[in-house]
Amino acid sequence: MITILSPAKTLDFNRDYKIEKYTEPLFKKEAFQLIKELRRYSPEELSGLMKINQELSELNFFRNMEFDINHNLSNAKQAALTFHGAVYQGLRAEGFNEEQFDYAQEHLRMLSGLYGVLRPLDIIEAYRLEMGIKLKNSRGKNLYDFWRDKITDYFNKEMGSQNNKILVNLASNEYFTAIDIKKFKSNIITPVFKEYKHGTYRIITIYAKRARGLMAKYIIENKIDSCEGLKSFEEEGYAFQEGMSNDRELVFTRNKF
Repeated sequence: MITILSPAKTLDFNRDYKIEKYTEPLFKKEAFQLIKELRRYSPEELSGLMKINQELSELNFFRNMEFDINHNLSNAKQAALTFHGAVYQGLRAEGFNEEQFDYAQEHLRMLSGLYGVLRPLDIIEAYRLEMGIKLKNSRGKNLYDFWRDKITDYFNKEMGSQNNKILVNLASNEYFTAIDIKKFKSNIITPVFKEYKHGTYRIITIYAKRARGLMAKYIIENKIDSCEGLKSFEEEGYAFQEGMSNDRELVFTRNKF
């Protein structure tokens, strides 16, 4: 069983966890191809492409120019410890012990607009490139054209080595769409997290993001390897709802948040 997450826009390279173990990104050469495309853009053009303000566009312009294909711990950091959005506040990878990191390295993947697929200990440099950005490249008009076949082929091969061929989708639609479902050969289960508000259960994005991280953490800490195991997730007040779920979606709700 493999779990997938989206990356985070916010990166934190300042915290020092003193974890020396790391791996190289699987698609580092492809990432550098995209960086070379991004280097064609001025700060003003990046602002328009990415829909970001001038300060952020200038920051990412210099990130692109300084990007070094030779990653090491002086210019890069482990992905699971660098992403710092709501999902990763739920994951709390900084609390993993060595055994948990080893398990996560085998069973957790993060999708990325720049790197394609990342394992928790893959080291990354500072970047900003969301999967939905329409960056023209050698393979097409956007990043889906660039990544979809490569990511789909990767997961088809990776799932072949798993005892339980289930992909647990904890990614956003923007990133999950990078997988070609028509060509994907394994089962996909998507946990959905809802909050009770104004008399009904609904998805509230900020809480759903954190819950995805909590679910990934639960899977890693308990070495969950089945759909039935997922149903026992009860972190921070969530509970599985059989009547609201189906073969493709497992719905979890809570009444207080």
